[in-house]
Amino acid sequence: MTDLAAQVQELMDREAIRDCLYRYCRGIDRADEAALRSSYWPDATDRHGPYSGPVEGFIDWAKRVWATGPRNIHVVSNILITFTGPEGAEVESYFTAHQRGAGADGMVRQVMLIGRYCDRFEKRGNEWRVAARVVVYDWAEDQPVPEGSEAERFGPRQPIGAAFPDDPVYHIAPRP
Repeated sequence: MTDLAAQVQELMDREAIRDCLYRYCRGIDRADEAALRSSYWPDATDRHGPYSGPVEGFIDWAKRVWATGPRNIHVVSNILITFTGPEGAEVESYFTAHQRGAGADGMVRQVMLIGRYCDRFEKRGNEWRVAARVVVYDWAEDQPVPEGSEAERFGPRQPIGAAFPDDPVYHIAPRP
């Protein structure tokens, strides 16, 4: 492979890894199981707060949380990718997460979390996904839960984000 071809391939691989991180955010925030699954290899592991184990268990945990109707927003930044070979990469990504929802006790809480995803990515075929994730927490801040309904708080700022398949992102109309 020429130097130019290798550089182009590396740029394509970097973009594929970033896209995977963004799919994870959509999946977890929009309760989109297919998007969430598409960001991990089936044999991946995840150490994520109180959960540590196979990714299938993490997805089951997320589905139980989604059933409570939470509101989540995850933003990733400072994505540092170090390739360990043509089919491996160590990736550190900073995240900010705003989460509001009912706990096991039924009480609604709101928290802002800031931390890092420390991921081992693998390329299988032409696709990059997370093979192992450790979530590192650098900041946790409990916040007061806003009063009033979402309709009252958002007012004319419509539409309000929703879970799959109701969120407007799933209904982006094709160009005529």
